[in-house]
Parts: sequence; structure tokens; C-alpha cells
Amino acid sequence: MKILVVNGVNLNMTGMRESIYGTETLDEINARLKAFVQNKGCEIDFFQSNSEGEIVDRLQRGDFDGLIINAGAYSHYSYAIADALKCVKAKKIEVHISNILAREPFRRTSVTSESCDGCVTGMGADGYLLAAEYLTWQK
Repeated sequence: MKILVVNGVNLNMTGMRESIYGTETLDEINARLKAFVQNKGCEIDFFQSNSEGEIVDRLQRGDFDGLIINAGAYSHYSYAIADALKCVKAKKIEVHISNILAREPFRRTSVTSESCDGCVTGMGADGYLLAAEYLTWQK
């Protein structure tokens, strides 16, 4: 099984942003996730972009069996990413590091989550591990 992890806008600044996103950098999160997935006999690939179109292009490649996506702020308004997710045949889990339901009103809605099979929110960086656990359990 090959898992793709897509991180969107501003997630390259994780560990340097507001404290609600934790102190781990994206590279540190990815390293933990890679070790976790490889321990389960799976492959993993990572993609981060601040560009909506690049995220759509990466999703459309479809060269993966499971997807973990944290589109960042794009989750709240990108119908382009939501539509691209609908085209993905693989299992898809959306992750939010912070609890979006406890934040500003505009962050409480994710237009991309209804195109996914599940959503993990408010579990910090461990949300990626929870999503990976589900995907590897499904293989």
C-alpha cells in the first residue's frame, strides 16, 4: 500500500506558527509518520504546497492507495480541491491539527471533508498517525 500525505497552505510553517499547531515542524511530523507507516509495511510519499492548483494537480495523479490530506485554510473554501478529492478513488482522510470546531466561525466548516471518508480534528500532529492507522488497517 502506498499512502500520499498532502499538506496545504502554510503547513510548511508548522512548528513556527501559532501555538495551537504545536512545536513540531512538518519535517518532524513527516519523519514520525514515515517510521509509523513503514513499520506497517507500507510506502509513503509527502507533498506540500501553498498553491491550490498544485494540490489539485498532485491529487489528480492518483498514484496512491490511501490519502491523508490537510489542506489548511483551503479546507474552508476550496471547491477546486473538494472536486479533485471526489475524483480520487482511494480512501481519503482529512486531518486538522487544531480543533476547527472550537475556532473562529469560518473555520468550523470544511468544504473538503465531505469529499473524504473521514476526518481527524483537534488531535495535534498525532492526527496524522490516527489517519495512517485507519488507512493501514483498511489495506
